[in-house]
Amino acid sequence: MMALYKDRARAEAAAETLKVYAQPQRLMILSCLLAGERNVSEIDSVTGIGQPALSQQLAELRRKELVKTRRQGTQIVYTLAGEAVELCVRCMEAMLSGHGNAHEALRKAISPAASARSPARKAGTAAFAQILP
Repeated sequence: MMALYKDRARAEAAAETLKVYAQPQRLMILSCLLAGERNVSEIDSVTGIGQPALSQQLAELRRKELVKTRRQGTQIVYTLAGEAVELCVRCMEAMLSGHGNAHEALRKAISPAASARSPARKAGTAAFAQILP
């Protein structure tokens, strides 16, 4: 990975992405979706954003590909678009919480995402051993 200071185009792209996260209502929605998929009324209930603004912000998050949607009956269900979005939101929550050691908070924030993406370990022969009477 190249450092941002070495590539202006990458730095500009990163800044544009951060602008999407920098809107409070969008950040609240993304944070809400860390818990899993939700429909619009569930997001509204949890965040208190209100229907018109919520629809507008969800549309922007879809355009910027930070959330995915799927239809469930008559409802549209939203989820985070991927691991990078989840990790970004978790890191922001950890670093900006204002509680305790930022390094420790960041380490804890990253660990759920890291464990979810690491493949399951293969069991050794002991896992298959059976003690017979």
